[in-house]
Amino acid sequence: FLSLVAEFCCGFFVILILGNFWFLAVLYLLWLYLDWETPCAGGRRSHWVRSWTVWKYFREYFPIHLIKTSELNPNHNYLLGFHPHGVLVAGAFGNFCTDPPFKNLFPGLTPYLHIMPIWFACPFFREYIMSAGMVSASKESVSYVLNNEGGGHASVIVIGGAEESLNAHPGSLNLNILKRKGFIKMALKHGAHLVPVFSFGENELFKQVANPKGSWLRNVQEKLQKIMGFALPLFHARGVFQYSFGLIPYRQPIHTVVGSPIPVKQNLNPTTEEIDQLHALYLQKLKKLFEEHKSNYGIPEHKSLIFE
Repeated sequence: FLSLVAEFCCGFFVILILGNFWFLAVLYLLWLYLDWETPCAGGRRSHWVRSWTVWKYFREYFPIHLIKTSELNPNHNYLLGFHPHGVLVAGAFGNFCTDPPFKNLFPGLTPYLHIMPIWFACPFFREYIMSAGMVSASKESVSYVLNNEGGGHASVIVIGGAEESLNAHPGSLNLNILKRKGFIKMALKHGAHLVPVFSFGENELFKQVANPKGSWLRNVQEKLQKIMGFALPLFHARGVFQYSFGLIPYRQPIHTVVGSPIPVKQNLNPTTEEIDQLHALYLQKLKKLFEEHKSNYGIPEHKSLIFE
């Protein structure tokens, strides 16, 4: 959905340049230059956009549910690790970029979904995603959110990143996390409490073309990801009037479970050992969260998370 909107926005910008409205394109480029750093400085959210009726229908389509397991004190800042990436990241968008799911369950906290910086280079589209509460995934952006004095901010980071979308097959429980420790370092440097979040059903929305590691398709996808900065999973689902083929996601329920916070004491210069220790604790808490809730959402007892 976001990709389609981005393509429309880019196409509209091209029309402005090629048509008789080139001066509007020039004015927008000037605005883009002056506003370039905003995605790294908290963005520019709009309660009006986040409350559009279309988001209510979007959440009800799957449907998307947000489950609270513990209180999050708004006097603290938090770093929420979202798993898994899936193809669409529907749970992250529906719960953290639309109102009222998150603010009803966690009053006093403002969520910021961090996404790849490349999206903010798209004309007009950047204004839309910022209005929904999305900000850059750069270190500067995460620091800006977590530096809020008095607490009340929650950085939401999809830990597995675009690379994990290539594992987004129905039934897959593989998470790219063993080498991803940057979010741990950020939490330590800012004293932000860590919160594991697992979104059950995220990988069930699409069927992806088989791409096991080592296959020619996976090798091509990984090379393209290194060049372009984002992954290109080959997926399909259902159509508008039939269920056999199309790009509309399947109607599969998504239950995004927010775990208990892991208290983190601020450490401006954490050692490698301290980062590894907190990373191991985070993996332990994430696995515990999954095991405690998997039976509620159709995961067989013998299935467990696989950390890669």
